[in-house]
Amino acid sequence: MTQWQPASGPDIARDRAAMLRRLRHYFETQSVLEVDTPALSRFAVSDVQIESLQVTSHLSGSPLYLQTSPEFFMKRLLAAGYPDIYSICRVFRDGEAGRRHQPEFTLAEWYRLGFQLDDIVDDTLHVIAAATARPDLAAAAVQLDYRDVFIDVAGIDPLEAPLTELAAAVGADAALLETVGDERDDWLDLILTSRIAPSFAADQLTVLRHYPASQAALARLCPHDDARADRFEVFMGTLELANGYVELTDASLQAARIAGDQADRQRRGREQRPHDKSLIAALESGLPACAGVAMGIERLQMSAEKTDDIRNVITFPFENSDE
Repeated sequence: MTQWQPASGPDIARDRAAMLRRLRHYFETQSVLEVDTPALSRFAVSDVQIESLQVTSHLSGSPLYLQTSPEFFMKRLLAAGYPDIYSICRVFRDGEAGRRHQPEFTLAEWYRLGFQLDDIVDDTLHVIAAATARPDLAAAAVQLDYRDVFIDVAGIDPLEAPLTELAAAVGADAALLETVGDERDDWLDLILTSRIAPSFAADQLTVLRHYPASQAALARLCPHDDARADRFEVFMGTLELANGYVELTDASLQAARIAGDQADRQRRGREQRPHDKSLIAALESGLPACAGVAMGIERLQMSAEKTDDIRNVITFPFENSDE
């Protein structure tokens, strides 16, 4: 029998609607402008950790891609003179679907002009507190340094430990050693998910700051330590809610990072897809100093509803789609 019923009921929908109202109210009180951006583009992300969904198009004569984030479009808006902005939109990522991931989900993304790392971390904590109607969350949040917590919890220096120590920290067997190989950042991610995040308090926000420079993504490097990036993530227990950073504004450095991503994708045997040169042009024109954050709405509602399964807060999860 075909499954047609929604996975969640009207109470969950009401909670989600209330959360979005509170989120928009917070941004309105902060004079942050809501903007719309396209979901479809001729370009895909180069990030090796994210895969874009490809769409066959008779219009363009070449593949189109569903956006994994409104980031590039929003930075073009900022470079064109827009003030602080935010977007709440559907985004798409090709990958796993299960308890914490869906190929289609809702992302809240925002950018604050002139914000430094402390400013954007504080803003993010208040966004989460406002959206969940839990002002206590911001006040009780714990902030940790990425390198320090790896040393304290796992006994490993993530910036200097050899690959053998990283593998030993997760008890890697022969199969895992073959799968991960020499991918240092993949080992660090495994340690983070299996050793570090489980040490975070279950009902408390934890901010992890200053990721390694190799995981900077589109963040600038720390002004006084180029081994680390001005990037942070916010967790509720082991659940990642938000990812943010002080933005890289240097066009040549960003172009070099994209080229590095493409080379990395080729080395890993992954498809190299066309990247958006408009972002580089916008940075060349002048992206103002700013900081940005991406936060998963379903993840946030998971934490509010105290469920460990994203499918409990979605009306029609991917697995429940028409067969």
